[in-house]
Amino acid sequence: MAGADGEAGQAGAHAHGSGQRETGPSGPGRRTFLTYLVAAPTLAVATSVGTEAAAPAEAHAAVPSPPAPADVLDLGDVLILAGKPTADMLVLKIDEEGTVHFRLPREEVGQGLTTAVAMLVAEELDVPLEKVRVRLDDARPELLWNQLTGSSNSIRSLYGPVRQTAAAARARMVATAARKWDVEPGGLSVREGVVVGPGGRRASYGSLAKAAGGERTEELSAEKTRPKAESDHSLVGSPTSRIDARAIVTGQQQYTLDLDVPGAKPAMVRRPPTLGGTVERVHNEAAVRGMPGVLDVVVVETGVAVVAETFGQALDGKEALEVSWGKGTVDGLSDDEIRRKLRAATPPLAVPPVLTEHTDAEFDFAFVSHAPLESNAAVADVREDRATVWSGLKSPIVALQTIAAELGLPQEKVTVHVVQGGGSFGRRLFFDAALEAARISKKSRRPVRLMWSRIDDMRHGRMRPATHHKIRATHSLGNVVSFEHRVAAVETDFRHGLGEILTANAAKLPVAGNATLAQSLFLTTVKSPYDFGVTTQLLDEVPLKMPTASWRSVYSANTRGAEEMVVDELAAKLDKDPVAFRHEFLKNARQRAVLHKVAEEGEWGREMPKGCAQGVGFHEEYKSRTACLVEIDARDPKKPRVTKAVIAVDVGRPVNPRGLEAQMLGGLTDAISTTLSAGLHIDDGLPLEGSYSQFHYARQADSPRDVRVHVMPAEEGAEPGGAGELGVPAAVGAVANAYARATGTRPRSFPVNFDVDFDPFPR
Repeated sequence: MAGADGEAGQAGAHAHGSGQRETGPSGPGRRTFLTYLVAAPTLAVATSVGTEAAAPAEAHAAVPSPPAPADVLDLGDVLILAGKPTADMLVLKIDEEGTVHFRLPREEVGQGLTTAVAMLVAEELDVPLEKVRVRLDDARPELLWNQLTGSSNSIRSLYGPVRQTAAAARARMVATAARKWDVEPGGLSVREGVVVGPGGRRASYGSLAKAAGGERTEELSAEKTRPKAESDHSLVGSPTSRIDARAIVTGQQQYTLDLDVPGAKPAMVRRPPTLGGTVERVHNEAAVRGMPGVLDVVVVETGVAVVAETFGQALDGKEALEVSWGKGTVDGLSDDEIRRKLRAATPPLAVPPVLTEHTDAEFDFAFVSHAPLESNAAVADVREDRATVWSGLKSPIVALQTIAAELGLPQEKVTVHVVQGGGSFGRRLFFDAALEAARISKKSRRPVRLMWSRIDDMRHGRMRPATHHKIRATHSLGNVVSFEHRVAAVETDFRHGLGEILTANAAKLPVAGNATLAQSLFLTTVKSPYDFGVTTQLLDEVPLKMPTASWRSVYSANTRGAEEMVVDELAAKLDKDPVAFRHEFLKNARQRAVLHKVAEEGEWGREMPKGCAQGVGFHEEYKSRTACLVEIDARDPKKPRVTKAVIAVDVGRPVNPRGLEAQMLGGLTDAISTTLSAGLHIDDGLPLEGSYSQFHYARQADSPRDVRVHVMPAEEGAEPGGAGELGVPAAVGAVANAYARATGTRPRSFPVNFDVDFDPFPR
């Protein structure tokens, strides 16, 4: 759900538009694909697919496969089903220059989504990729559940609808050329955005756009608007560089604080010394107002904001504030007490250890910051009768609804522009900066540009909850006969939209009706890939009022990572090689194929120096699977370094293999960091870490120079699986297992090296 990282097209991800939206009528006819034309002189097509739009035998070429049975339904399936009523409400335009403009109702945070979607559009329209512009769409409440970016679900949910929309636009262009030349459309073809007809006739999309965007509308048959068969793809499936790469590396890419919003003044917030603390009194407000450049000082729910002419002046002003603070939500709480609460809350194991041979293990995982490179930021312009907000948002509809309610405005008077984000990993599922900026703008009566400092983002931002794990595997005569995993976690906050989606669509969840929201998510994402007899995985959450959020791979990173460590221990106890043991107990050939690939390419079992070792891990989620093999140099156990990694990944049908490689590399880096060195210490109600120098995420020196990612080929008829969160759990297991083999110890608390080796910033 965390989304890993991306692109926005040259048209820009910052969307300064009016917020007006073009949508087509709702009631599609039987066995027809309707196109709706608006906004001449360019073609604008919104699409709606009837239930019988494609012949059953060929339906897989146009729309996603039918949902999986309930026993294998995952969270992504549930989200796709929830979004189905509005999945076709996409808008594509072709202008008189022949440029294709597509409005993407998802967020780009570095995961490569805009490039993958541009590839799908270019493929179906038969235009060069450089002719496609992808703009991030504003918040569109009419999409209901269909604008949340998370759960590795964007490509899975967009694959069919985007292709169908582009195919309809292509059919419209061909039909327009056919009318112009008075010929049958079946005799025309498209090459590089040019319709080619008999006798060498040629008409570019640009030359046809005005006529195609005229008032005349007509029904186009399903046959004419059916997307290409995957076997005919020439771009999709080919490694492709990001469409925004040059803008990013040259500093031209615009993020939230790069936007030129007239009159918007810098703002920063003085935050409390403990999480959830409140403002009781500002002692020197007049003095701070008199500081150079300071324009205003306002109290909001989250602290005291200083608005100034420059960020430097805003920073000076907020640092100078003298504030009396009220109690926070977890004052006095520190790591040791949190760990005790988690251990006490861990559900009990069911199989008594005295009845059979068993392997027991317990693990602790620390809190972790999302730590995106772009700290939390938003721009807000709140007036008496309307409001406009700009921010990197993965759940923009809930953001708009919440901001409107907070300001006392009708939703139609609030415009929320989605801006490309500089990283997320789940952080931008929450819209706290957008809401805070709107509050400050309203109180200060001026547009503001809010920036959280790095310390703010690290200490008061969202974090992955700490967890405790208890595992028992029972075995007899070389077989595993039961596998129990009990997890206790600090409660994850899902009030960013996902909770509402699941509550409204509870009937679609393949879990017991009395399961909590967290348990529903846990049970639809965490599954064992091994045939270990009776397997149970249970979660209990401790409701501490801390600013938590989904972090890349949510429950799976820790839960499946811990299980992969126990799999190694089981193999050792049963005197089997770790790879051979996994191969024996994995459930199907596709799983075994990725494991075999990394073992072969990574030369599993090769001799290594003392203090160095290999480790392996496996994970399957969101209809995708991966195996990871790493080599580690732990001759200094306090400074271990992963020196090599080989990853094999099977996502069904890869849209952009190069983007997929980047996703897996990002997952590996997250795993190296959180397994070996990166975490948050909670001390008296506040994280100690306040910067990258203190939160020990992997640097270049900690990353392997030799990384090879092998993307498995697509099988016929395969649909894309999820990829954003896939890479973390297998790599967590691989890194921990390599460390254990290299050092001869089995770590039980993560990150492995977690000393407070810094002087914390003042509270």
